[in-house]
Amino acid sequence: MSELEQQWTNALAEAERRARAMGRQDIAEYVALRSANDRVRRTAVDWLMTTFSELAADGNRNGASLQIEQFGEHRFRIGHATMVGRLLTLRFGARLLQVEAGWPRTAPDGFIRGGGFACAHIRHVGRPNLNDELLLIQPPGNSPQWQILKKTGERVELTSERIGIHLAEFLKT
Repeated sequence: MSELEQQWTNALAEAERRARAMGRQDIAEYVALRSANDRVRRTAVDWLMTTFSELAADGNRNGASLQIEQFGEHRFRIGHATMVGRLLTLRFGARLLQVEAGWPRTAPDGFIRGGGFACAHIRHVGRPNLNDELLLIQPPGNSPQWQILKKTGERVELTSERIGIHLAEFLKT
């Protein structure tokens, strides 16, 4: 967790404490929900980045020679909204694979359409037919999951196997 995220978490905890002390249960419940949603978002973004990084590291152990870079506080657009999150960049010769994931942090950033908690892109630079756009959802009674938004409107769950396919395509010569 970055220093900024830690400060945000502390600020939310303090806001919830003060709302409860003032008898404002409605505000306290909203802040608690916001905190819980942020934990879901952070966990899901961590899983996505860690899975890509671990599979890329496996590729390197097998001789792939990938360069791996990660950046925090990355800003990117999805539709009219600005997401704030993380960027993972993999380089293989002249090829570039970027994974960016995040969510709007403030009102001017906009909002996520489709009932999502967060959004992500998997971009094969120069090979757009391999790209995937992702939406983090939490189906009722189930764990949160990243879903691939197909151009047909269909949604398919992103699995570590699908991430492996992305890396295999990236490494194809």
